[in-house]
Amino acid sequence: MSLQKASKTAWVAASALTLALIVAAMVGCGSSSSSGDEPTFSAEGYPGIDAGGTRHAKGSGIDSSSVTGLEEAWTVPGTAKSSYGSFSSSPVVSEGIVYMQDLESNVQAIDLESGEVLWTQSYRDPTQGPNGISVGDGRVYGATSNSAFALDQETGKQLWQTGKLTRRQEGIDMPVGYQDGLVYVSTVPTNVTSTYPAGGVGTLFALDAKTGKQDWTFDTVPPDLWGDPSVNAGGGLWYEPTFDGKGFMYFGVGNPAPFPGTPEKPWGASRPGPNLYTNSIVKLDAKTGKMQWHYQLTPHDVYDWDLQDPPMLVSSGGRDLAITAGKSGIVLAVDAKTGKPVWKQPVGKHNGHTDDGLFAMRGEYDKLKPGATVYPGKLGGVIAPMATDGKTVFAPVVNHSLTVTSGSELGEGADMSGELVALDVASGKVKWKYELPSAAFGAPVVVNDVVFGSSYEGGLYALDANSGGELWVASLPAGVNAGLTVSGDTLLAPAGATVAEGQLPGLVAYTLGG
Repeated sequence: MSLQKASKTAWVAASALTLALIVAAMVGCGSSSSSGDEPTFSAEGYPGIDAGGTRHAKGSGIDSSSVTGLEEAWTVPGTAKSSYGSFSSSPVVSEGIVYMQDLESNVQAIDLESGEVLWTQSYRDPTQGPNGISVGDGRVYGATSNSAFALDQETGKQLWQTGKLTRRQEGIDMPVGYQDGLVYVSTVPTNVTSTYPAGGVGTLFALDAKTGKQDWTFDTVPPDLWGDPSVNAGGGLWYEPTFDGKGFMYFGVGNPAPFPGTPEKPWGASRPGPNLYTNSIVKLDAKTGKMQWHYQLTPHDVYDWDLQDPPMLVSSGGRDLAITAGKSGIVLAVDAKTGKPVWKQPVGKHNGHTDDGLFAMRGEYDKLKPGATVYPGKLGGVIAPMATDGKTVFAPVVNHSLTVTSGSELGEGADMSGELVALDVASGKVKWKYELPSAAFGAPVVVNDVVFGSSYEGGLYALDANSGGELWVASLPAGVNAGLTVSGDTLLAPAGATVAEGQLPGLVAYTLGG
């Protein structure tokens, strides 16, 4: 899933002066726009702003009438030296303090009002990203490339750190989750030194928040990797799970590998069948890890089309929905109780290859033509998390293609553009689109009647949430592949990717009145 990996595309934190390098490598007052039946979640301490992953900020004076009053208040430089940029995580705010993790796994606590750095906990362990922390019960929870940790919220002192949760084949690249005394972290089958080495299994760990002791695990793919662990890999979480307040958790799972296949076994023949639970949205009992349901959007994926986004939990028309998306470029809403699909909506550029994985699974290879151009590509679709105000879904889209060299090799298209697409929560119908000057690798945030989005080259945009009309634009000191956050009257914009000469990474705060 990550753009920060040679194959997994999510939040590109590449030091990407060229696309080739990205491919090689790889968040008080005022009017309310709530629909009225949106669930209520804790509004602090979580990467998606609340535990339901809505990225909907409340209690702010920022709206369409005041947004032009935003002025830069402070900037904290990004100092991490990861090959993939300085940071790719969403700032998390709790009790007036901003908590931010960089791409060397280091964590800082920053005063929201002044920008003063209050403490730093250094790990100096480069990761690919996305990463990020959660805050709860006086502790800050995070992960390095291979372990999880907890810090004292006031001092930054480490309280515990697990031993390695990974094997040689795996890494950790996700914002950790926290809920009701448990910390959630997952491995993925790739790391900073290798891409999908054979045998990599995505495993979700639930850890005791006080001690770090393992409570339960859930294999997102079978340990035997569909019969051939000497070749295959897959699964894992790239983003934090979300929680419904009823004891259940929801998450998206990454893709299977190799993709599209090997010379000896092209088109995923080494991994027959649909390859559960890859490219699926999954619901578990958050306390026990017991499966409630799953829905697989792309069986037997051959194009690296993770369904990686954290599901957003909303209510519409008396029904609870879980809404997610991924690199297939399809936004999906399922019934949160049953897992049955309610609607599906393609966004961005598509050209008729949605069923290629099914053709491969059935052995219908005559329908899979070498030389074909496919949209979305490995760096396309919906890579970053979405946002919703309960009425509208805001999806950041990357239009990018791949070329089918053979049943064992894919190439990258040279084109790349971005857009922010607004969809109706109830029906999935497109309300409006806003074209961006470059790819949308950063997660938006919505507050009152304003949605903020970003573009990879460093543009920051405030749009009317109802019409998509442009309200305010700013230029950041570096490129954006991280999530925007709003707390009170402050907008936090991480600019962690140096995509042009002279850019300097930094976390920038904009406040009404400066």
